[in-house]
Amino acid sequence: MVVGLGAGSTAAFAVRALAQRHQQVVDIPTSERRAQLAAAAGIPLASFAQHLVIDMTLDGAGQVGPGTLHLIKGRGGALLREKTIATASRGLPIAVDETKQAKRLGVRMPVPAEVVMCGMEATRTTLETLGAMTRLRLDHSGTSPFTNGANWIGACSSGPIAAAAHLEERIKRVVGVVDCSIFIDVADLVFVAAAAAVRPLGRMTAAPGVPSDQ
Repeated sequence: MVVGLGAGSTAAFAVRALAQRHQQVVDIPTSERRAQLAAAAGIPLASFAQHLVIDMTLDGAGQVGPGTLHLIKGRGGALLREKTIATASRGLPIAVDETKQAKRLGVRMPVPAEVVMCGMEATRTTLETLGAMTRLRLDHSGTSPFTNGANWIGACSSGPIAAAAHLEERIKRVVGVVDCSIFIDVADLVFVAAAAAVRPLGRMTAAPGVPSDQ
């Protein structure tokens, strides 16, 4: 199988599990850090130059929307690469713990947006006209880290999101924004881990009676 591995902490556990069967998989990583971890575990690495279609990508999420499989991701700073690999995958199972299920997307977690450096101040001003307070995300040293695409991450705090698909479209239309970390109808299955059990959410079980843009 050709497997994509996400940049977050959840996918790090998948790397260790796949290392036990590395002769059966080839990995296309979503970040340089994930590539280093996979290589150290002995998992062969590849790229889109060798494989245009990925069988499955394993990843986590920062938030999962109520009654849907809509996600906010991008905490690992590899936003664009994560979304590119996810949308090129035949399957995208997501693993989260129960704290990641939000009553509404955007509560307690801003929407990361990957922003080019040129004209960043103008981009930030435009984003704020959408009602999102925007700040550059800082790392532990207090500096703004670059993404794997040599861009910056802006954290857009808009509060509870009423229509995730609409907000994603509006953010992506802002000149200077490369992409944002709202994932609409990309995941196929979400595994929610609680103390007692792991509960799977599929497209049919997640969305009855809920508008598709919520």
